[in-house]
Order: sequence, then C-alpha cells, then structure tokens
Amino acid sequence: MAIFKYTATDLSGKTVHGKDSAEDKVALAQKLKDKGLFLSSFTEEKEKQRDAKTKFKTKDLAFFSRQISTMLTSGISLVKALSILMSQEEDKKKKSLLSEIYDDVQRGKSFSEALTAQGTAFPNMFISMVSAGESSGNLDLIMNRLSSHYDKENKTNNKIKSAMSYPMILGIIMVVIVIALFVFVMPSFAAMFTNPDDIPAFTQLLLDISDSMVKFWYIYIAVVVVLVFVVKTVKKLPVVKLWWDRTKCRIPKAGKLICTIYTSRFAHTMSNLFASGMGMVECIQKSEQVLDNAYISQQFETVVENVKQGEALSTAIARTGIFDGVFTSVILVGEESGTLDDILEKTADYYDDEADTAINKLTAMLQPLMIMVMGVLVCAILLAIYPAMYGAMSNIA
Repeated sequence: MAIFKYTATDLSGKTVHGKDSAEDKVALAQKLKDKGLFLSSFTEEKEKQRDAKTKFKTKDLAFFSRQISTMLTSGISLVKALSILMSQEEDKKKKSLLSEIYDDVQRGKSFSEALTAQGTAFPNMFISMVSAGESSGNLDLIMNRLSSHYDKENKTNNKIKSAMSYPMILGIIMVVIVIALFVFVMPSFAAMFTNPDDIPAFTQLLLDISDSMVKFWYIYIAVVVVLVFVVKTVKKLPVVKLWWDRTKCRIPKAGKLICTIYTSRFAHTMSNLFASGMGMVECIQKSEQVLDNAYISQQFETVVENVKQGEALSTAIARTGIFDGVFTSVILVGEESGTLDDILEKTADYYDDEADTAINKLTAMLQPLMIMVMGVLVCAILLAIYPAMYGAMSNIA
C-alpha cells in the first residue's frame, strides 16, 4: 500500500485535491472513479520511518524469529502470530513496537515494509531476508534460518564478553592499585626525606604527581572525562575508523585471530542470504556490513565491482587478503559444484570453532600483558620510595 497525493476533477468539472492509499496508479484511479472523481495527476508520498522505540539485540532477534517461524510452520497466519507475540511481550517499548508492526501488516503492508517503517529497530540484513522470504513464499524457512543465525551470533558475542571480563576486571584493579599507591602510600614516604635536595629526580617526579592527585583530584577526573569523550568522538570520524579497523586486521598474531572471527560471521551471513534466494552482489554487500569494519568495507567495494563484471567470488575475495586461503578455496569449490550455500554453512560451523579458539588466544595474550604493565608501574613506585626507606633504616641504625 502506498500513499498518493492527487489532483482530480468531479462530474461538474471542479478540481479536487486529496490524499489516499492504493496499491498503484491503476488502483488509485479506480478508487477515485468509484467516488465520482477522475484522476488528473498524482505524486507518491514516501512514508517517513518512525523513530526506533528500541533496538532488537541479537538475543531478541533470535527469539522473535524462532517464535514467528514456529507459528507459521504450525499454520498460524502472520497477523495472528504477531498478535500473539504482542500480547505476550512484557517490555513496554517492544510491545508498542510490535503493536505498530501488527497494525501495519493488518492494513495491508508486507512484513518487510512494516519492519522497515520501524527505523533502526531491526538490522538491514534481517529485513532483506524477510523480504526475500516473502517473495519466495518461504517465510517460515527464512525465519528459521534467521533464528539459527542470530542464536549463533548471540553465543559468539557472549563468549567474547565472557572472555574479556577477566582482562577488564584486571585492568580496573590495576588502576585502583596505582591510584591508591599515589594517593595514600606516596605521601607517607615524602616525610621521610629530611633534606629535599637529597630526593632523586625520579622520586621527586612521582611525589609531585602524588601531591597533585591529592590536591587537584577534580582536575584529574575532568581530564579523564574529557579524554573519554574526545576518544569516542574521534573514533566515529571516517578517517580514524578506517585507520583503526585496518590496524586491527594487521596487528601481529592478534590480527589473524580477529580475521578468523570475521570469517565465521561472514560465512554464516553469506550462507543464509544466498540460501534465501538473494542475488550474489546483494549477498556480498550485506554480509560485509555485518562485520562493521570500515577497512573491510573499503576492500569489498572492489570485490563487488569485480563480481558485477563477471569475476568469480573466490578470486575477488582472495585478492583482498582478508580471509585465509582455505576459506577462499572452499568458496571456489562451492561455485564450481553449485552448492555454495551448503558449503558456506558447513564452513561457517568449522570457523565457529576456530573463532572460539581465537577468542581464547586473544584473552590469553591480553592477561600477561596487563600483568606486566601492572608490574612495571608497581616497580616504578617501589624504586621511587626505596631511597626514603633506605634513609629511614639508616637513621634507625
């Protein structure tokens, strides 16, 4: 259903302006004719996207897809399925969002159009696959695929969060210990130096820092807040994001592990999109968007152009150097055998295990690094207070 602004004439020749909904121009003309009006001109009014009340996370998308798929497979209509989900939803924002989707579908909109109208609440890949499922008449199967896809993505995200929790806690402890040493320990040793001229330069530097942290703590807090804000703002700049995303892929050892995680996500997404009947070029574009990496997006612009000109996907991807040779070889086999979606799905399962290993290795690399940093900072403070301790012990002797 589209909204049209029209100009028409009635039986007396009077010009009439109005707005009405119809499937297309022919349906609009017939609708107006039934009212005794004759269409003169019209313009289609594009519906504005609503502001997203909430954003569905991977866990929500997996549950939503699974419920829709189960009910459609059971013979329940889409409208009824949405009504059931809406009545069972406890979150007020999500309930309101589902209510709007339900109303749109009931008024004649397609499911994908109703999802699109919700702005950024649903990811583009989700909406594209729903649209492909509607076109092919296999919406239940597509929703089942989406459920599996987002369930796996949610598990991967949880594994990353779980693996990173220990380094984050260690980092917080490290900061707390350093602040405690500067604020509470260092000042007590300052009094041990009877002659300021005898204080070593390095010790004096740390004592000055300690003194400033005690007296001007609010300035330090303000600086930290400003730095966090600046870093977040700068990271959003296209040039900086491109540099950082490229750097992540090129870090010795860690870069290869990060690309392994990207390979797993790309394979899963590509498999699901291709199996839904979507065109190869659109599959490639939406699959790389899931990775949310500006450097890879830049590389895939060339991949898309080469595929449009008839080059094999495996050859175009191999030239980027992002994915390993095994993955590109598997794509080549899938292209030659005509079973690209099946092979990608099996490969994605393999790279899931590789991604788990990569996550564990990245965590294992971070932990000793942070312990070393903590050790260096503590040693530096000990070296600074050692002269005071030595002098105090000499005086006692």
